[in-house]
Amino acid sequence: MEVLKEKVEEEEAAEREDAAERGEKMAKPPPETRKEETPMTQEMLRDLEKKLSDIKIAIPDTVITKDTKVTVDTSMLPASYQSNTPKEEHLLQVADNFSCQYSHLCPDRVPLFLYPLNECEVPKFVSTTIRPTLMPYTELYNWDSCAQFVADFLSMEPLADPLKPPTHLYSPTTVLKYQRGNCFDFSTLLCSMLIGSGYDAYCVNGYGSQDLCLMDLTREVCPLTMKSKTTVQRKQVAPPKKYAVKPPRDLTSKYEQDQERKKQEKIKAEEEKRLKEEEERLKEAENAKPDPLYGLRVHSWVLVLSGKREVPESFFIDPLTARSYSTQDDHFLGIESLWNHKNYWVNMQDCWNCCKDLIFDLGDPVRWEYLLLGTDKPHLSILDDDDDNLIDDDDVENLGKEDEDKGFDMPHSWVEPIEISSEAFETRCPNGMKVIQYKRAKLEKWAPYLNSNGLMSRLSTYEDLECTKLLEMKEWYQNREDMLELRHIHKDTGLIIDYFKPGHPQALRVHSYVSMQPENDRVMEFYEKARVDGLIKREETPKTMTEHYQGRPDFLAYRHVTYGSRVKKVTLSSAESNPRPMMKITERFSRNPAKPADEDVEERVFLISEERIQLRYHCREDHITASRREFLRRTEVDSKGNKIIMTPDMCLSYEVEPMEHTKKLLYQYEAMMQLKEQEKLSRHQAWESELEVLEILKLLEEEEEAHTLKISIYDTKRNEKSREYREAMERVMHEEHLRQVEAQLDYLAPFLAQLPPGEKLTRWQAIRLKDECLMDFKQRLIDKANLIQARFERETQELQKKQQWYQENQVTLTTEDEDLYLSYCSQAMFRIRILEQRLNRHKELAPLKYLALEEKLYKDPRLVEHLKVYS
Repeated sequence: MEVLKEKVEEEEAAEREDAAERGEKMAKPPPETRKEETPMTQEMLRDLEKKLSDIKIAIPDTVITKDTKVTVDTSMLPASYQSNTPKEEHLLQVADNFSCQYSHLCPDRVPLFLYPLNECEVPKFVSTTIRPTLMPYTELYNWDSCAQFVADFLSMEPLADPLKPPTHLYSPTTVLKYQRGNCFDFSTLLCSMLIGSGYDAYCVNGYGSQDLCLMDLTREVCPLTMKSKTTVQRKQVAPPKKYAVKPPRDLTSKYEQDQERKKQEKIKAEEEKRLKEEEERLKEAENAKPDPLYGLRVHSWVLVLSGKREVPESFFIDPLTARSYSTQDDHFLGIESLWNHKNYWVNMQDCWNCCKDLIFDLGDPVRWEYLLLGTDKPHLSILDDDDDNLIDDDDVENLGKEDEDKGFDMPHSWVEPIEISSEAFETRCPNGMKVIQYKRAKLEKWAPYLNSNGLMSRLSTYEDLECTKLLEMKEWYQNREDMLELRHIHKDTGLIIDYFKPGHPQALRVHSYVSMQPENDRVMEFYEKARVDGLIKREETPKTMTEHYQGRPDFLAYRHVTYGSRVKKVTLSSAESNPRPMMKITERFSRNPAKPADEDVEERVFLISEERIQLRYHCREDHITASRREFLRRTEVDSKGNKIIMTPDMCLSYEVEPMEHTKKLLYQYEAMMQLKEQEKLSRHQAWESELEVLEILKLLEEEEEAHTLKISIYDTKRNEKSREYREAMERVMHEEHLRQVEAQLDYLAPFLAQLPPGEKLTRWQAIRLKDECLMDFKQRLIDKANLIQARFERETQELQKKQQWYQENQVTLTTEDEDLYLSYCSQAMFRIRILEQRLNRHKELAPLKYLALEEKLYKDPRLVEHLKVYS
């Protein structure tokens, strides 16, 4: 408080000088006498009344409402909520003293927000309301996920008075319980979670814009609509070959090209002008009306300073929307104070330029006045180098003692540990649903399993600001059996694009369609690693089907099938009962390095309607043309049944480097026979592709109607099968335990069986039963001791025999025999020691067991009446 004391002395000196000047002025006579006032006429009064009537006063639209805090049941709250400890009372006195000094030094500033009332109407210092807590969920470890959880989990309540901080500040536990709060409640909860996660976070009391204070995002662009900037990689142009073919000369008129270019530039300029005017018009429509309370609206947000958790630069977090802002942002208009769980700082810097010029060095007492001395921020040195020599050791010791006397640590938080149940963490939004309105967009969120179809969120994009003309809609899903993740619906074209996660039965990744009816325009993309045939993409139109492959052993990369018109009427199972006639099949292959380029087919075309087959081979690296071959496919027999012989005109070929064996009719005949078999195979594969499309469409329709959701085996509340199985297992275990309890051996059962059934037990019989039971137990103890002794003696004798054998054969033994002997001796000694320990323990416990059984017999309800005399 040294800076505050200096300012107090300066203010008092200035007041004394002003009082002296005022006294001198009052002592001097007035330089002039007052002039006589002229009386006002009727015309002057009418003019004054007209001028006053023209003056209009703008009344702010903001209505100051009553406190909207929810009523809290305080009967179940701990004692720390309902009273203050002596240390907290001392802190309140320190804060009150600090507030008085601050009000005296800065009378033009608003009072500090230091100790509002909590839910039990008890004043609590704001720093003690923060309860640093590390949440047990990995999703809440980073600042962005923490802020998003707080913004989704709570419902915002505006401040009762937008010009003043709230009178009450509830604990984070109460705010989480009722899921409601104002901006100060949001900030306190978020700051507690961020400090627990290791961030250097602070709650800020300041001033914000109207959109920020009212959580109005209608002038903000939705983050989900922003497209990520993708860097376009330029393709490297291959250098021209030495013997490349020269392009033909350009014979078009340059004058006509120049005129066409000017015409296009003129059209482009007019279009840009129109677009600019349209943008200005839309901008004027989007601009908000001037806020009459601009710069006066109180708001609270969170400041995260750089340093901890590898934060490179300080930034603001708006807890209402979970959006991060730079400290230079125009939404934040000023700061009064900020605090964390250790101290409280008052901003002494001028906020004429919003928060852009503020320096967040909390160790600087000139810019930030702190409440308690026990701050963890380094203090700036305010002494010169010459003054350092004037301080001796005694002064340093006295200064340290004064700091120790003045030091006061912040009390521990009075708030209970913050706990978020797994159900609340999963539900997130109040009542499981939340709607956020953005600029030309609306975002809806739901809790998991709230919708039967697994819908989690929906983003609707509109064309106008009033959000009446829907352009497109995106829907995100979770926990669906069909692995559907995202559905993108274009309302203007009717195009629907479904995105699937890995795990679909048909390895489907993307499905674009307009209608689910077969033989319509659609595009299917697949996970190629999950399919055996290597299919990547399938495009279908009413007349064509195109498939793209990758990584096939036959090097097939492309297949295009052209269909003709059906004779019969189209039905749902038309591909199986009445397939479309295939007119043309085009297949393309990748380069097979195991074959020469002249024998490796690049493109194969089956012209089924024309009965022709065209082949194009791969081009060699040092050639500019590729070999071609065309076969005229004819029937094997003519109309009279005679076999047709292969003729040279049935094969037309162009070869870059002709060879002798390719000109022979036998080679051409064998090639044509192979192509016929390949044509049959290609037609069959195309027919199977049609059937697969029908199967996928049928499966998608069934899954869309069923809306089956996946439930984890660890979700014991929703997984009925797992719960029933667990309950059945618990029931079986309980029954087994009861059977074991009932089946426990009765120590008197063998002796009671010797008596006649149903006969009442006499005293003599009871004494005899007791003696027989004790004698039998004593004999069992003796037998057990003898058994252990016999085993001990046997092990000892065997060890002695082994040692004697070793002494006799020590000279002739090999290294392996000696290792075996040592291993046997080690194991035998271990067994002998164990038997010896068991025998000694048995001798110690046997008398105790005998006495325990005797006491149990005396207390047995069947013998207790007859053995009272002997007990």
